Amino acid sequence: MQNKNNKSVFFKLNQQKLPLPLGLLALFSLSLFNIPTILLAVNSDWSHGFQHPLQGWDHLLTMIAVGIWAAQLRGVAIWMLPLTFVSVMSLGGLAGAASFAVPSVEVMILLSGLVFSVFIVRKVRFTTRMNVLVVAFFAFFHGYVHGQEISASASLMSYTLGFVFATLLLHGAGIATSRLMAIAFAFFIGSSVNAQETESTVTEP
Repeated sequence: MQNKNNKSVFFKLNQQKLPLPLGLLALFSLSLFNIPTILLAVNSDWSHGFQHPLQGWDHLLTMIAVGIWAAQLRGVAIWMLPLTFVSVMSLGGLAGAASFAVPSVEVMILLSGLVFSVFIVRKVRFTTRMNVLVVAFFAFFHGYVHGQEISASASLMSYTLGFVFATLLLHGAGIATSRLMAIAFAFFIGSSVNAQETESTVTEP
C-alpha cells in the first residue's frame, strides 16, 4: 500500500497545466528561426553574424547538443558551459578574422557534433574543469569558422555579437529541449501508471 502511494505522489501531474510549459517551449523553438528576418533590417553586420550559426547543420547540432548536455549535467553546468562556449568561440572568431593558420578546423567541427551527441546518449559526466575544457576546445574551432566569414568592410564587434547571441539562443533551445523531453517522459509515465491503477480498480471484484 505504501509503495502504491509513493508512486501516486511521484507521478501525479496536473494535466491541465502541462500544455502551458509545453506550448511556451514550442513557441520559443519556432520563434528562434524567425528572428533573422526581423533583425535583417536592424544591422546587416549583426544579422549576418547571427545567421551564420543557423545556416550549417554542424553548428546547429553542436550548439544545441551543448545545451542538452549542460541540462543533463545540471548545477553550474547549465550556465557555465554555454558561457564558456561563447567566450572561447569569440576568441576563435578573432583568430579567424585575423586569418591565423589553424589546422583541421572542419574536422574538429564535425567531430564536436559527434562527441557531444555521444556524451548525451551515454550521459557522460566529467569533473567540472574537464567539462569546461572539452567545451572550450571545440568552441574555438566553431568561432574560427565564424570569423573567417566576416567581410573586410564589416564591423567585427557587431558581427561577433550576432553569432554570440545566436549561439546562446541555440544553447537555450538545447536546454529547453532537454526540459521538454523530461516533462513529456514524466507525463507519459504518470499517465501510464494512472491508467494501470484505474484498470486494476475496475477489474477488482
